[in-house]
Amino acid sequence: MHLIRQLVLCALLLCALTACDQAPALHKFSGAAQGTTYSLTYWSETAIEQSAFESAITTELQRLDKLMSNYRDDSVIEQFNQSQSTAPIEVGTEIVRLVGIAKTISAATAGCYDPTIKPLFALWGFRGDQLSIPAASQLAELAPQLGINNIDIATASALQKQQPKLSIDLSSIAQGYSVQRLTEVAEQFGIANYLIEIGGELQTRGHKPDGSNWRVAIERPLPGAQQLQKIVQVKQTAPLAVMTSGTYRHYYDKDGKRYSHIIDARSMAPVTHNTVSVTVLHDDLTEADAWSTALLCLGAKKGSHVAEQFNLAVLFIEQIDSELLELQSSALRQHEGVILVKTIAE
Repeated sequence: MHLIRQLVLCALLLCALTACDQAPALHKFSGAAQGTTYSLTYWSETAIEQSAFESAITTELQRLDKLMSNYRDDSVIEQFNQSQSTAPIEVGTEIVRLVGIAKTISAATAGCYDPTIKPLFALWGFRGDQLSIPAASQLAELAPQLGINNIDIATASALQKQQPKLSIDLSSIAQGYSVQRLTEVAEQFGIANYLIEIGGELQTRGHKPDGSNWRVAIERPLPGAQQLQKIVQVKQTAPLAVMTSGTYRHYYDKDGKRYSHIIDARSMAPVTHNTVSVTVLHDDLTEADAWSTALLCLGAKKGSHVAEQFNLAVLFIEQIDSELLELQSSALRQHEGVILVKTIAE
């Protein structure tokens, strides 16, 4: 009996020094959604039902897809776009909230950012595989169909068009909101430590199981490059959204000129400045997503003034010939929750 007791004590001691003292496991799963991919990396101090959690995530992604995906003719937002009624149309409180945020950010950028430019993408050829530079007459004909101010928030769940052919592209804000919804699902399951992303738009909370920081890569914004420009080490445990928009993935080159898929609603044409990437750090995923596109539309020179005005933590990257130049807003330089780490590429 004494020998058995000693063996048990030794086993307990060994367990305490090895396996029983190991950090909780880091779980990962991913898939396709909203025309891109999603991934969740997380851990929990308490046991969760993995299959139930993954099923809840999949169900939520399917719901959001049916609600606000512009590539689906049967989605709620596309049903709104296809309607030519100028009476209030029920779209649900979520879409109304996104449109409200878009209105605010559009006003802050003097109309550069505007989700009603959906028809311009097709006119310029960004919905297909061939650049098509529209004539001035084509742009003039399309102009009455544009303008976020031509959409009224009729009720908490309904929108109303002032122009019957007006349509909304939610892609610049919907992914951020979708990530937000996935984080809410995770937290409902008691998961307080995670990195959740859709198409590179992401939020972190907490830390890794060993106590180290979450690390987020910012891609080097050059066509064909597979390098990193910066690593964001997230020191804070409170939720933090990291959103990056760039011009270097979707563009056309013609006659020595580059045409970006970022379109300035005021000129109804692709932006012409040298800003190729904008990363926004924010505590609200939905706003961060819209801000990253809006500030990229403005470019670093004008966008930095807006970033200062709204106290936004922003990293602008400009390309001058073959050189990449960085500009950090005051809020980013003073941000105590992150560390920006240089990479070999710099």
